[in-house]
Amino acid sequence: MKKRTLKPYDFSLIIVYIALCLFGLVMIFSASMVTSVQVLEYDYDHFFKSQLRNILIRFFSYFFVAAVIPYKFYKNKLVLKLIFFGTIAALFAVKIIGVEVNGAKSWLDLYVMNVQPSEFAKLAVILYLASVYSKKQSYINDMNRAIMPPLIMLVLLAGLVILEPDFGTGMIILATGGSVILCSGMSGKNIFKILSLCALSIGGIITYLYVTTGSVFTGEKGSRITTYLDPFAYAQGDGYQTVNSLLAIGSGGISGLGLGKSVQKLGYLPEPHTDFIMAIISEELGILGVSIVLLGIFYIVFKGFYIALKIHDRMGAMIAVGISSMIGFQSFINLGGVTNLIPLTGVPLPFISYGGTSILLLSISMGILVNISMSMRSYERKKKKGHTSHSSNERSYENHA
Repeated sequence: MKKRTLKPYDFSLIIVYIALCLFGLVMIFSASMVTSVQVLEYDYDHFFKSQLRNILIRFFSYFFVAAVIPYKFYKNKLVLKLIFFGTIAALFAVKIIGVEVNGAKSWLDLYVMNVQPSEFAKLAVILYLASVYSKKQSYINDMNRAIMPPLIMLVLLAGLVILEPDFGTGMIILATGGSVILCSGMSGKNIFKILSLCALSIGGIITYLYVTTGSVFTGEKGSRITTYLDPFAYAQGDGYQTVNSLLAIGSGGISGLGLGKSVQKLGYLPEPHTDFIMAIISEELGILGVSIVLLGIFYIVFKGFYIALKIHDRMGAMIAVGISSMIGFQSFINLGGVTNLIPLTGVPLPFISYGGTSILLLSISMGILVNISMSMRSYERKKKKGHTSHSSNERSYENHA
């Protein structure tokens, strides 16, 4: 009985998720010790203990709760409204009473902890679009009834995040929403129209910011754009972080300098345990350490797309694609910024960077993905045993087609 109960669980996803979090925990400890003591005057293990607490609480509560709740629970209208409109309300609250960090007003001080509503907006978009579009399958190509209302909500939510300003997270939300739309069952013609409209909307927001304020970004955000093309020309100013990140990556080589032996974390690279943690991993553990992280993230993204292809209904497929895309896009934006492939955006590396809100979002997302995988496995097991009728198979695959 116990074996039968455990069989549907996708242990590979759970193990990789835990392994990445633990690896990140070790690197946070290594990367943050000097900053914690010399800059912030905390205990040397302050960030390590805080992240350990974050992981334990989130894993044993939010992850397991999300893994147990059937993913179709989010199709309920009341639940969906609470999630989506609650997120929008939180984003409006940020504009009014939010805490400003590095030029962006994106945090809410809840006294118990600081929360970044834009992180939850990523998952809210996935659940909202997947639920709404799965209900509109019979008229999915109707522009007025099916396509435009959810699209307006997507642009509204992403726009609120961009206006914080948090351009990186806003782009992740739009790209993730676009991924969900791609597998919604719409025609290619309508998908092209939607993507074009999103691009025009972003262009409009950027133009509005530039015309009204004279700049698209403010403070540190603006400096990241101006130093992108030649960070070494601004090595003592705005390009300081990027230059030291590149020096850390170059110093690591193949095998790295050794765990705990980073030079750049000794006051040269500000807050190395957050957005730039991959630079420290590269410096201390070399290509091997970087490969561990990349392979782990790649596996989760790949497995999410695999689940989307195998799941027996449209909503599950869209959520799986959305979660996988969110993790993939965020990883690319973080790594692109650290290596100066793209301008810096201040986006953390999933599972690895320090941050309570980020771990909370990822724990819930991974729990939902595991639940979808469980549903897929249970369905396939019943199919093999002949417990699923021919008519129900037809209905399921009709929804998935």
